[in-house]
Amino acid sequence: MVYLCRMYIQDDLQQRWWALEAKLLEKFGKKPDLEAVLFLIGMQETGFIVEKISKEQKQDLMHVAVCTVLGQSGYYIKEGNDEDGWPHFKQVKEMPSMVLHEQENFIKDHVLLYFEQCGF
Repeated sequence: MVYLCRMYIQDDLQQRWWALEAKLLEKFGKKPDLEAVLFLIGMQETGFIVEKISKEQKQDLMHVAVCTVLGQSGYYIKEGNDEDGWPHFKQVKEMPSMVLHEQENFIKDHVLLYFEQCGF
C-alpha cells in the first residue's frame, strides 16, 4: 500500500512538472530542465539581468532559488541583502536524508509550489 501511495504521489508530481515545463516552453520557446527553472527563479528573486552571466553568477542565482523555494517549508530564512543587492539566507532546519532522485523530486515539488504561489 505504501508503494502505491508513493507511486501516485510521484505520478502527480510528474504530471504537475510536465505542465510547468509546457507553460515555460510556451513562454520561452525552449523546454527547461530543473537547473534552468532554478536559474529563472534566481533571476526573478534577485532582479539580476545582464547580457553575460558568469558560471559563478549562474550558480549563485541557482543557490538563491533553492534557498527561496525551500524557505517555503522553513528550511531557510532570508537574512537580508548584501551591498550588491544579493539576498543571503540562513539554514534553520536540517534537510531530510534522501537519495538523489528523491532530492530532485523534493526540489521539484517546492518549485511547483513557488510557481503556484506566484500565480503562474
